[in-house]
Amino acid sequence: GSGGFRKRKHDNFPHGQRREEKENVNPPSALMSSFKSFQLELDTRHDKYERLVKLSRDITIESKRTIFLLHRFTSAPNGEEILSESEVKLDAVRRKIKQVAQELIGEDMYQFHRAISPGLQEYVEAVSFQYFIKTRSLISVEEINKQLIFTAEDREETTNTVKNSHDKQPHTWSLKVTPVDYLLGVADLTGELMRLCISSVGNGDIDTPFELSQFLRQIYDGFTFIGNTGPYEVSKKLYTLKQSLAKVENACYTLKVRGSEIPKHMLADVFSTKTELIDQEEGLP
Repeated sequence: GSGGFRKRKHDNFPHGQRREEKENVNPPSALMSSFKSFQLELDTRHDKYERLVKLSRDITIESKRTIFLLHRFTSAPNGEEILSESEVKLDAVRRKIKQVAQELIGEDMYQFHRAISPGLQEYVEAVSFQYFIKTRSLISVEEINKQLIFTAEDREETTNTVKNSHDKQPHTWSLKVTPVDYLLGVADLTGELMRLCISSVGNGDIDTPFELSQFLRQIYDGFTFIGNTGPYEVSKKLYTLKQSLAKVENACYTLKVRGSEIPKHMLADVFSTKTELIDQEEGLP
């Protein structure tokens, strides 16, 4: 009657029979097996991507620490000790990059490029900064890639797959920095050179700013040749590069015009004030 309990059709069948019918509707098929293999492949790829993101984060952190250390070069009494310590830190970074290279064995690097790109850019910035302090020149991408060829000398650093004697994994790994990562790292280098100029002025060094100004001008001219034909990230950082060049040129102007009338211990304060004024005029934070 109305308001009464309405019985469903399949309630007349035993529970076991209903389960049997359900299994017959969805029998194991080649299509389901394919989807399961796809699921396993995607899960494996996602896990590898996450491991590469963590390694890239570690590379970024250690590279930043190396850059902070190198900024002490101008004020340290013994600069060779700073360079030696920075080399030890960069070796530790390269060991992290070796783990990235091991993860990418048999893989297309560009499928995981977004995961490792931030770390590689920061590494290029640290290596090029150290190279400039040593040689007063810019390191090439070929020289950087030469340092990223690794061998399995230390068995503790190799992965479990390499330890297995049945696996035919190569005992040499390499990871190439892409041209885009190199350009982005060099663009970030200009900011560190601008800070090096500030610290040099504070230490009474009036020669380094003029040297940095000429070097940054050459880098800026090289980036302008790329123009809008390059990747979006490169053109985006061109504005920041221009600001770093303007600050260094402003320091050279201050030293050339007013250097004789301003005490050396006050040059850094005057330069910092002018830098803040430039940032406010350009609307920079």
